[in-house]
Amino acid sequence: MNAPSWRIRIGRTAALFAAWVVLIGTDPVGLVIGAGAALAATAASLRLLPPGALHLEPAALAALLLRLPGQGIAAGADVARRALDPRLPLRPGIVSLPLRIAPGPARGAFRALASLLPGTVAASPAVGDDDRLDVHCLDLGQPVAALLAADEERLARALGVPLDG
Repeated sequence: MNAPSWRIRIGRTAALFAAWVVLIGTDPVGLVIGAGAALAATAASLRLLPPGALHLEPAALAALLLRLPGQGIAAGADVARRALDPRLPLRPGIVSLPLRIAPGPARGAFRALASLLPGTVAASPAVGDDDRLDVHCLDLGQPVAALLAADEERLARALGVPLDG
């Protein structure tokens, strides 16, 4: 293996081991188990996401990640408000969004991200059409498709992947 491959392997292992320590602590037995888990997870991650598949843009990724807690809180508050106030409109339905991120890990990440928009839950893609994402939303009167398209652009920028069209 060449030097960059070793740096990537060591970096991923260190990051995964650090996550283990944060979650489990520094118990000696836990550290040994964590080291083994980090090595196994690194091997799996190198197969599932080979080096060079994504080119993270730190500033764009930070901006995206900083939006997530606010979106989660807004989603919870909006759903609670709609559930408790009968005057607020509930016009549930499905919005179908064309996906512009190419198939792969970035598209999977966007499918997960789509459920974080207030009042939405990503559903299965349209039957026979993996290039679309169906999203169940609480209010079809909201600009769900436009908000999701903007989030798709933010994610693509953060991951350094191109958008189709």
